[in-house]
Amino acid sequence: MAMETKHDATEEAAAKEVVVSVVAAERKEVGDEPAPDAQKSPKKPALEAALAAEAAEEAGEEKAKTDGKAAAVLKTVSFNEENNVAAEIEDPEKKALDELKQLVKAALTNNEFSPPTPPGPVAAAAVTAEEVVSKPEETKAAEESAASAVEEPPKAVAEELTPPAKEEEAEVPAPADEKVVPVDDDGAKTVEAIEETVIPFASGPHVEAEAPATETSKPEKEDEKAASAAPRSPPEEVFIWGVPLLRDERSDTILLKFLRARDFKVKEAMTMLKNAVLWRKEFGIEALLEEDLGIPEMEKVVFMHGIDKESHPVCYNVYGEFQNKDLYAAAFADEEKRKRFLRWRIQYLEKGIRNSLDFKPGGVSTMVQVTDLKNSIGLAKKELRQALDLLQDNYPEFAAKQVFINVPWWYLAFNRMISPFFTQRTKSKFVFAGPSKSAETLFKYIAPEHVPVQFGGLSKENHSEFSNADAVTEITIKPSVKQAVEIPVTEPCLLVWELRVLGCDVTYGAEFVPRAKDGYTVIVQKARKLVATDEPLVKDSFKIGEAGKVILTVDNTSKKKKLLYRYKTKSSTDSV
Repeated sequence: MAMETKHDATEEAAAKEVVVSVVAAERKEVGDEPAPDAQKSPKKPALEAALAAEAAEEAGEEKAKTDGKAAAVLKTVSFNEENNVAAEIEDPEKKALDELKQLVKAALTNNEFSPPTPPGPVAAAAVTAEEVVSKPEETKAAEESAASAVEEPPKAVAEELTPPAKEEEAEVPAPADEKVVPVDDDGAKTVEAIEETVIPFASGPHVEAEAPATETSKPEKEDEKAASAAPRSPPEEVFIWGVPLLRDERSDTILLKFLRARDFKVKEAMTMLKNAVLWRKEFGIEALLEEDLGIPEMEKVVFMHGIDKESHPVCYNVYGEFQNKDLYAAAFADEEKRKRFLRWRIQYLEKGIRNSLDFKPGGVSTMVQVTDLKNSIGLAKKELRQALDLLQDNYPEFAAKQVFINVPWWYLAFNRMISPFFTQRTKSKFVFAGPSKSAETLFKYIAPEHVPVQFGGLSKENHSEFSNADAVTEITIKPSVKQAVEIPVTEPCLLVWELRVLGCDVTYGAEFVPRAKDGYTVIVQKARKLVATDEPLVKDSFKIGEAGKVILTVDNTSKKKKLLYRYKTKSSTDSV
């Protein structure tokens, strides 16, 4: 018993970690602020009422009360996706989009979406100069050598340019205000003295005063001219999810994602966009798409399957698969495997976005995320948290809805704590369902023919008879009711059907009743009990030689059930 309690506590903490991490990521993405009444004692959320209703139903409480609370849930979780047609959005949003476009245009012109270049030759020259300055003895020796070399030319120039002085004039003492040239102890002029001696002679009547300055500044001016005359680098071309920024109408959808992620704060959206582009270049997204990472077993953990009722592709996250020690080791045993898993996860998402989403105005540019909390190890593992951090920072507004299934009973209390801290927009994206309501909740958003068998639907990979295009009919069977389903047949054919009863614990049978009054009823399937350990899908067929009908019967002796079925006719010569 103690071991069971410990296991439940571990599973509870793990599942809580999943919910906290994903919800926190959504809050960080949209920049939610706590609701004004967050500090007050909040009313019981409708979501809690739904889960409470589920518990009440399982305990056998009144059906009317349960149905009323369940209806309240539907109203709470409804969510209208924001418009991605730029011409149809509200004026403040349109203004923010135009401002962001201007910022992006300027950034493209100035190549601001490229990482900073490493230090070049100029920086190296600066380092060399610093090294020279740091050697005072060598510098002093160089100065003394330069002084001795420069001392003579001024003297020669003076003799050439100065007219011969008369003997008596040579004996005239120097004026009182004339500067005396300082000398060192050995009689040599200092460097400062040489400079003062050269300048007056250079500015004489026969020498152009600007000559020395011109010689030293000429290369600099030539460099400036060359720099101004050199052609400017063309604006860089930036792609994100295969869409070129500002090049076509799909760019508006991309920019609106970043704006919505930052509550239409233009500068913050621009910063997020720039960081995302730089990260994509650093991570090497384009090259990553071509890599063969060789982790097919990970497709049990994360996989795309079907679409919802509004044509959004659906991505399933089944972290409980990591309870398989071999699978967990394959992903996280060492640093190399952890890096490979992260690259695989990013690669899988990138391919899903490019293959499944349409960024054209009015197109489907978001997906539904379904997270199964059954046996989940949670995101307590830092490897999974790292992947989530990258997704929330660099893939904004890609979730049309987040559906959590197999949510534990304790979430009622947890939801009471976190619910007041999120805006209605954020809360409307999240849906939670306990184990007994998971399939039914999924069917509100995803048709059963698109829901995988392991989650209560009828969709199977490589199905021999049916596909996602074959619609499924849903029927709710009340307690103590024998439900009959009639399939009319007008000509000879091979009739194929499949059905599923969620919750099982029913009796199933099938028979053929001919249209002719003198015909005989044929038992196709004797009544048999369907239990949870059976194959979830019941598949049958019957070759029909005359007009009539096939009647499927499901006898429900306990609480209400959900019946799913579909059928098709084939040529009577075909085989099953």
